[in-house]
This record gives sequence, structure tokens and C-alpha cells, in this order.
Amino acid sequence: MSRRRALLLSAAVLPLATPALARERRPATAARPAAPTGTPASTPLGPFDTIARQALIIDAETDAVLLEKHADERMAPSSMLKLMTLYIIFDMLKRGRLQLKQELPISERAWKMQGSKMFVQIGTQVPVEALLRGVIVQSGNDATVALAEGVAGSEAQFVELMTAKARELGLKDSTFRNSTGWPDPEQRMSSRDLAKLARRLIIDFPEYYPMFNERSFTWNGITQENRNTLLTRVPGGDGLKTGHTEEAGFGIVASAKRGNRRLIMVVNGLPSMKARGEEGERLLEWGFREFDNITLFKAGEVIEEVPVYLGTRPGVPLVGGRDVIVTVPRNWQETMQAKLRYKAPIPAPVLKGQELGRLEISGRGVPNLSLPLLAGADVEKRGMLGRIPAVIGGFLGS
Repeated sequence: MSRRRALLLSAAVLPLATPALARERRPATAARPAAPTGTPASTPLGPFDTIARQALIIDAETDAVLLEKHADERMAPSSMLKLMTLYIIFDMLKRGRLQLKQELPISERAWKMQGSKMFVQIGTQVPVEALLRGVIVQSGNDATVALAEGVAGSEAQFVELMTAKARELGLKDSTFRNSTGWPDPEQRMSSRDLAKLARRLIIDFPEYYPMFNERSFTWNGITQENRNTLLTRVPGGDGLKTGHTEEAGFGIVASAKRGNRRLIMVVNGLPSMKARGEEGERLLEWGFREFDNITLFKAGEVIEEVPVYLGTRPGVPLVGGRDVIVTVPRNWQETMQAKLRYKAPIPAPVLKGQELGRLEISGRGVPNLSLPLLAGADVEKRGMLGRIPAVIGGFLGS
């Protein structure tokens, strides 16, 4: 029996740490920033200071929340909103409605866009692939509007596509008024929506996601560096998008992958580009250091053997219906509690895949889970002659 499974099953009888010991243990945390401000973030390990006005860290595989601060607050998203524009374009590419080499016209309106620019020229035709790099690496508002107009006819019509797709993706706190993130009092997104969107970009478009890891791009003889400094500051950093306006402050949607783990982080409301890089690095490193993903059991793995009444076999295996992977603190073995709940004996007949019980998991820093346990095999009911000894035995036992 593996050590992991032994720990899991032993927890069904006795918690691996008493509540008193669990309270006395102080989890390791990163050094706090020099001048934390405002409400601390909440984490499974307790309060955690961050100077970000809004913050969220999730595990990309399990969707577990490691840290959140005002994560549902509707905030000015600045250029981080461009991720919604990019999702629309990637989706069109994947469906064959658009081609990377296809050229789109540059209108006067796109050319006149202020703020970050790719420096496209009015009246020219620019390939979709180049415009995408202009949006991702250079945060070009001109490139963003060129894409929006090129695929939808106008930016206003493109915004309608953004809104429809956001509802489809379950982004409940997002309202769009343009494709770029240019300031508008009615344009809002939450950190949670931005994290959901980033996760879908990573999962849905693996063929295009590497664009987010490009460090520089040259167009019209002008080379610009990617504003996402976490690509070089954080090992495994490979995306996604920075943003800044006077109202929003400095923000970033970032992701990093180490081994089989990927974290997604959203922070906003930071006072400077330097603070964005330093705080982003600190929070991501904390997430990788203090948490880990474990596989409790794999689909079909036998968790327990349960007796069967009047069956053609004495017992039936309880199995999980899918791989169960959870994000837990590094010291999860000392705090995790697991309970198997089922009624025994199980009356025959039993059908493979039938739910027979639940596995309940809890503990400090461990997400509360209630997972179905299924019959791992068919067990038929005995014939009349086979049932008589069992019935008689039941009467005699009573």
C-alpha cells in the first residue's frame, strides 16, 4: 500500500493531528512587505498582507483559491481587458473563421489611438499574427482596434461579441465598453473574472498561448519589450497581460508553471511598475512554496471493500469515479481528516458505477470535499437456493 493511501485511509479512523496541535502549529509564510496597507488578503493559512488593492491566486488545475482580496470587486481593468479581445480572436482562428496570415486594414480610428501603440500606419494592411503580437507584447491600442474592426466591422459590434462570450464563459462581473481597456466609467471586470478568463485562454488555446511568453516584438522598425517583467523574474513565468491607468493603478494577470503545477495570479491597484513586479513575484513564490497538488486517488482505484448481502460475491470494491487532485498546504498530512461514509452490507444486486458512499475530506487549509464512491464491479443477487443459507443464518443470528 502506498504511503499516500495509507495516510488517507488511516485518517478515516483517527485524524492525523489533534485540534490542539493543529492550532499550535504556525504555518511558514513569506516575509511581509515593508508597508502593508488596507485589508489583508484571506488564504487557507490565515490572513496575508499585500499592498495590492485587489488580488487573487488560483491553481489552474484544481481551481483552488490560494489567496484573495476583494476578488469580486468590479474594478477598472485597464489593458488586462485585452485578454477578452484576444479570446475572441483566438476562438475565430481555431474555428477557421480567421487566418494568422490574413491581412486586416488599418483605419484612421485605429491609427489615431493613444496610449500604448504598435505604430501601425493608416491605410496599410497588417497580418493578424503581427497584430496579435502588437497586442500581447506591446499592448498596442491601435493593434487592438484594428483587430476588432477587422473581424466585426466596428469596435462597437466587437464589444457585443465580447459581452456574449463573457456570459458564455461565466464572467459575471464584466462589463465592456471598448476592446482595449481604455478608461470608461462603465467598463469593469473583477479579479475573479480575469483569472477565469486567463485559465480558459490557457486551456482552450494551447497553440496560441506561447505568444504570451514572447519578450519583445519589432514593427515598423520599432522594438518594444514585453511589459510583463514576471516572465524573467519568476521561474516558469509565461504570461499573460499587464495593465495601467490612473484610476486602476498598476495591475497584471500572470501565470507560471513549475512541473505539473500552474498558478494564475491577478493583482491590481499597485502604486508603480516596480511594485507590480516585486509584489507579483512575492505572491507567486509564496503560492508555489506553501501549497502543493496531491492525487488522493485515481479513477478506478479501490478505496475500500464493502460486504454485500445476498450477492454472488461477498463484497464489492468502492472506487473513485475520476482522478481526485486537490491543492493543499505543504504540511497537509498533519492536518487532513478523511472519513468514509457508507451503509453495510450493501443489498444485492449492485451495478458497476452505482454510488454506494462518500469520501469526506477536511482540515486546516484543506478544501472541504465530499466525493462519491462508486461500485467497482457488478454483483448479482443469488438464486433462491443460494439465498436460503444466508437468510437462515440471519434469523439464527437474531
